[in-house]
Amino acid sequence: MEKSVESGGNASVYKGIGSRHFDLKKSFKFALRSLLTSCSKEEFYKAFPRFTNAEKEGLHRLFLQVITSLHENLEDEFESICLETQVAATLDSVEQIVEEQELDPLFSDKSNRGDVAKSLYAAKKTELQHLTRMVKLVEDRNHVTRAHVQRLKDGTQVLSGPSDAVKKFRSWNLNYGASNYDGVHDA
Repeated sequence: MEKSVESGGNASVYKGIGSRHFDLKKSFKFALRSLLTSCSKEEFYKAFPRFTNAEKEGLHRLFLQVITSLHENLEDEFESICLETQVAATLDSVEQIVEEQELDPLFSDKSNRGDVAKSLYAAKKTELQHLTRMVKLVEDRNHVTRAHVQRLKDGTQVLSGPSDAVKKFRSWNLNYGASNYDGVHDA
């Protein structure tokens, strides 16, 4: 891990793996500090106008002790949560994925998006042509099937008395089944 320290702000800047975790910690501490130190000594004194200066000073010292203790406890709790939930490992994985994408020409700013767009357009056009051919084949099959069904309908109308023939067939079939059924139980 590469680390460089800026002399002006006493802030560390990490390059590579771990910088996101460092940035998260730094942001948390900055936010915590700004929340817990939002009250100046003058503002604090104004909140207690009836108190003497000695009482105000004592209260202010107590306030600073509470704020300092609260600050430390919150930082410790944040560190504990980060360890339990493996934030560092997760953020390292995110950084690794980002770095891999930067190396991938499709994610890189250097990639020729025009070529990618043309390739995608050509692939979609080919796919559309294929789907159009498939629809045409299905329509042709449907037409042939409709014609076949129509021929069958026309052929059944030519037959005389088809319902009588079906009734006779059913009757024979039922009689045959009943006679076979009786013979099986007798044996």
